[in-house]
Amino acid sequence: MGLGPIAQALDARPFDEAFLLSDYEERAVTPYLKWLRARTNARLEVVYEQLSGPTQFGEIHEAAVRGVQRALGERPRDVALAFHLSPGTPAMAAVWILLGKTRFPAELIESSKDHGVRTASVPFDISADFIPDLLREQDERLRQASAAEPPEAPEFADIIHRSRVMARLIQRARRVAIRNVPVLIEGESGTGKEMFARAIHRASTRRERPFVAVNCGAIPGELIESELFGHEKGAFTDAKQPRKGYFEAADGGTLFLDELGELPGPAQVKLLRAVQEGEVVRLGATKPFKVDVRIVAATHRTLTEEIAAGRFREDLFYRLAVAVLKIPPLRERTGDLGGLVDHLLDQVNREAAAEPGYREKKLSAGARNLLVAHLWPGNVRELLNTLRRAAIWSDGAAISSEDVREALLPVATVVRQDLLAKPLGGGFNLPELLKDVARSYLQRAMDEAHGNKTRAAELVGLPSYQTLTNWLAKYEVQG
Repeated sequence: MGLGPIAQALDARPFDEAFLLSDYEERAVTPYLKWLRARTNARLEVVYEQLSGPTQFGEIHEAAVRGVQRALGERPRDVALAFHLSPGTPAMAAVWILLGKTRFPAELIESSKDHGVRTASVPFDISADFIPDLLREQDERLRQASAAEPPEAPEFADIIHRSRVMARLIQRARRVAIRNVPVLIEGESGTGKEMFARAIHRASTRRERPFVAVNCGAIPGELIESELFGHEKGAFTDAKQPRKGYFEAADGGTLFLDELGELPGPAQVKLLRAVQEGEVVRLGATKPFKVDVRIVAATHRTLTEEIAAGRFREDLFYRLAVAVLKIPPLRERTGDLGGLVDHLLDQVNREAAAEPGYREKKLSAGARNLLVAHLWPGNVRELLNTLRRAAIWSDGAAISSEDVREALLPVATVVRQDLLAKPLGGGFNLPELLKDVARSYLQRAMDEAHGNKTRAAELVGLPSYQTLTNWLAKYEVQG
């Protein structure tokens, strides 16, 4: 049957010490170790590591790093290392290649019955370009662990995503959820700002207290103070009973101020005082009282532009923008659309299941292609409503491409104040605008290339991955 790769390597090469990483129980390894020690002069040591599966790259990577660090101990880092690729699974061999070409430079060896023991050659361009991209995800997991990253929060499980940009956003939302600081969520209409706000509340220490959602744009100007802070009996003509405001109703919990940018100036002044002092005064009262409220605000406007135009208070912005989360539009969430379509169609089927004569719907290939090709100016909300309409128009069990065409709303053709039509003056800043453009396209390229810098450089017309790396650093885009 042969010696096996480990004994074959120890026979063929002189080693001072050999460290064996094993997932087997010690009693199963002991007889083999006794046999192996009789064949070699090398000092042998077994490092026991438990894995949940043979292809769990993250676990393998962490175990391999621990093994190498144990082998090195207090020895100088110029000690000659060799990593044996043949024992174990292909995933394990891949991790040893990554480590041997990056963090722990080592000779890579392989052994086989036909060719014996020999050095495995890995071309330089693979190790210099491809390997760092493969390592990024696992290094990020290790970095999170060392930074005391909070555990995976099930409260965010309903936010369907596959894209790197959304994964990073959810990571930041999880981190800020457990902190008692204000959060500002920016994003186009329909991107799911309230869903994020509710997930943050559920993942926070305030989860057992109220979550109160307020649409600032839907409150008439003359009622804003009463709605937010409450009123006393007789404070105005129709105030026949004292009434709590939204701040009081959310005491101990989270107050979600949706469409914050719609608040008129006088209301912004009163909101600023409530945030600064942690207290409110009911309309018609003179005595303030304390409230313990965490504010999560959301807006589809760019508040820095609103500040420049004199429509939003700068001091209020900096009070609320302690943690800022920017939800990308659906058209920039590369890879997310297919999963969202399936998830939302399941929701449509559940909603309509009790309706007379309803048949559960599936998408034809043509219908799915149309949905994936659409730009979705209304984002996730538009996608959901389009699927609802298509399910209504569909006579059979399959939604056809014709059903989807009829369900899609025409894109408005009005002239927008877009990138090439922004008004000059009044805070216009060309370097910042160019920076935003570069950031947007660099991030899209990295997402579409799944983190591969060579491919991302091609997508944006840069000559090499080194040039792209420089641009990513210059415009502060995570590589």
